[in-house]
Amino acid sequence: MKRTALAALSLVASPFAASAQEAAIHPGQPHPWQMGLQEALSPVEAQIHWFSDYTLWFIVPIVIFVAALLAYVSYRYTEARNPNPSRTSHNTTIEIIWTIAPVLILLCLAIPSFQLLTAQYNPPREPELTVKATGYQWYWGYEYQPAKTNAAAASPAAGTAANPAEPAAQPVSFLSYPLTEDARDGAGKQDKGLYPRLLAVDNEMVIPVNTVVRLLSTGGDVIHSFAMPSLGVKVDAVPGRLNEYWFEVNREGIFYGQCSELCGSSHYNMPIAVRVVSQQQFDAWLASAATNLQNANAQLSAEIAQQAPVVAAR
Repeated sequence: MKRTALAALSLVASPFAASAQEAAIHPGQPHPWQMGLQEALSPVEAQIHWFSDYTLWFIVPIVIFVAALLAYVSYRYTEARNPNPSRTSHNTTIEIIWTIAPVLILLCLAIPSFQLLTAQYNPPREPELTVKATGYQWYWGYEYQPAKTNAAAASPAAGTAANPAEPAAQPVSFLSYPLTEDARDGAGKQDKGLYPRLLAVDNEMVIPVNTVVRLLSTGGDVIHSFAMPSLGVKVDAVPGRLNEYWFEVNREGIFYGQCSELCGSSHYNMPIAVRVVSQQQFDAWLASAATNLQNANAQLSAEIAQQAPVVAAR
């Protein structure tokens, strides 16, 4: 009997253990049997995780209390146990309690909620890179605005003080399509653990680690939504309108998201992939991508492949 129970327990626990191990190796993407939020890879997502755990301390006791109260009332005040119901019209003490208690609970939830909302739209410092993401049916387009252009746009005086002999950074723009199964070999993306089915793309958005990135989101045809769960990013992409957000990734790797606004028949296959690299790798990629995107991606992938593999901490 004990062996049977242990075997049954191991069968139940094994999918969760496998999911935890897979999440440790490949963070920033969903995994089978995953029960909680994806690992937080940005400061905002870390705050979202904290707020999620914080609200549970209110939700769980309230649910238990209400369920217990309903069960008690259903048992205590049946017709057999309470043949003569009370004619009481009101109770001042109870009314004060059920008015003040919800107000205090809502205040405890509202204050950190507003703080989180403020952090989501107020970066800790000036953005060092701007990327415009345009949603199409059913792929994404990315346009890079270099940091020097950002500074000049933010301050006209900074633009006049720049060295005129220094060449202007070339703009980089490209399209990112879902990676089809027959294109894996040609793209060198056979590893489905690193490049999952229905999440991998041909050209990832490349950004440097520990960099404040300004994200401008818009739609080219219908409403889309740029969503990266592990980075705490979810921005609607509305045609004719620019929505602004920011994020900062604190770990190198490839992380995935999807369009989260129903946008047509292929909405299920409109992935987002963000490759986070070191600042030196990003600078080299950006300079090369201005003239030849495919070569830039190939060089970056080859350089990353030569590095020693790093297993994410659990």
